[in-house]
Amino acid sequence: MGKPSHPRPEGHVLVPAAVIGSLSILLAVGLSALRILDRADLAVGSLISQGKPAGFPKALPEWAVWLAVVWFAFGLAFAILSVAGTWRRVVLWITTAVLVAAWAPVLALAARAPDIAAPVIAVIWSGVCALVYAGSHRMPCDEAVDLSEKTDEAH
Repeated sequence: MGKPSHPRPEGHVLVPAAVIGSLSILLAVGLSALRILDRADLAVGSLISQGKPAGFPKALPEWAVWLAVVWFAFGLAFAILSVAGTWRRVVLWITTAVLVAAWAPVLALAARAPDIAAPVIAVIWSGVCALVYAGSHRMPCDEAVDLSEKTDEAH
């Protein structure tokens, strides 16, 4: 009776973030198995070396690339679902994507192959899924912001 009805269902953070992160990792693994990520990494290397044959003497360890994929897939989903406000979520997603993409020239300057396709795919997919989920659910952090705004208006 005293409860207002909401058109959007109540959202959660932990389980959806785990599912979104897992699906992002699964997408990156699937694209890697199809060798699409290898072609993307070669394209990034060619772009960084300005069209010249990219000959990087060193490569990142494979485990480090996949650790970054796991870290960003779960971390970004959790962060987006834990932050109030759509514009803040979008800024967080875009900032993370730019940060990961900025690894390419840094790795090239360190004479390492810029293998960033898997982390970029994970960041893009994790961010899109988390934004869609947060946009279609009432997140707990949004309710806390709504309550603080109502108390500010009352004073």
